Amino acid sequence: MPRQSRILHGAVTAGVGLHSTEAAGDAASQFGTAQVDYIYEQPPADLFRALLPKYVSIQIFRALMESVAAEHAARMTAMDSATNNATDMIDSLTLIMNRARQAKITKEIIEIVSGAAAM
Repeated sequence: MPRQSRILHGAVTAGVGLHSTEAAGDAASQFGTAQVDYIYEQPPADLFRALLPKYVSIQIFRALMESVAAEHAARMTAMDSATNNATDMIDSLTLIMNRARQAKITKEIIEIVSGAAAM
């Protein structure tokens, strides 16, 4: 049984109606081309006067929110950089302190050996 026939048979047994997509496309195209004059609750000029200030205030609010988000991102980047620098500095100072400690231990051992050899 070909694939399309199996699909058709499955749809019919499931109770799903099949329609041509061309007919649906023709019906949908009528809606897109219809000349409709919408009826508003208020005159368009009144709606525009009411909506324009809201639109402007929302755009300003959006710009402020983007500014705050950018500030947080910059702070996060700065803190990450500071953390990385502090980690590098700690590693460097740990290495210096280990070398100093090792030099002190070596010096004490040399002093002990020298003192024992002098006796």
